Amino acid sequence: MDTLVQNFAVANLRRRPEVVETGGFVVGIDPGTTSPYINYATPLPGTRPTEADVAALIAVFRERGLKPRLEFAPNTAPEVAPALLAAGFTVEETHEYLVCTPDTLTLPTAADGPTVEIPSLDEEFAAIDAALAESFGGAFAHSPEGIARLRRTQQNGGAVRFVRAPDGSCAGGASCSAPAVGTSELAGVGTRPEFRRQGIAGAVTAALTEAMFAQGAESVWLEYSGDGSRRVYEGVGFRPAGTRLYISLEG
Repeated sequence: MDTLVQNFAVANLRRRPEVVETGGFVVGIDPGTTSPYINYATPLPGTRPTEADVAALIAVFRERGLKPRLEFAPNTAPEVAPALLAAGFTVEETHEYLVCTPDTLTLPTAADGPTVEIPSLDEEFAAIDAALAESFGGAFAHSPEGIARLRRTQQNGGAVRFVRAPDGSCAGGASCSAPAVGTSELAGVGTRPEFRRQGIAGAVTAALTEAMFAQGAESVWLEYSGDGSRRVYEGVGFRPAGTRLYISLEG
């Protein structure tokens, strides 16, 4: 599964508005933001970088005023992490990822559960972006660029889903990238604090996963941030499958 997820990471970064490929690395850049969580690189499976390759990679980021950063499944390119560490990179985190297949997907059965909707109006995309920014404690700022990315995800074959709050805004939501190489990444599952523990995250996750299977994906994968969210995803049918490394260069 690691190689499949890594091949997806490569394909997904190649969808960015600007793409640079150098020394076995693919750098995906969105000129609308300087966020290192949007602008980052990943290696092709099997990449064996030289010092010159790593230096060229760093230069791609520096020339654009961006922080050099990578996300990847380390088992697919074992020589990459040591080369980056030797160049001064430091590990941010190692995340376990979970995978769901059509055979393991479990859809909610409660008739009185949250109603999951598909956004179509500008104000709905704006409400989702604002809710996700609040859900993640401001790590991602609510912005016109964030709204545009959500709409672009849906327009380009991915999916966005949300649960509406009583006042008409968004209680929680998430998005899923368009399938590539047979799989899709579900990301950014967030619920505003006052609406947590109401089944919103599970309902949105199930709806997005089902939508990707309907579009032909053979699996959907995601990363989780804690035991609570892991239990939610496992309840939908996601199972542990591997790890991904986040690594960056300060200064």
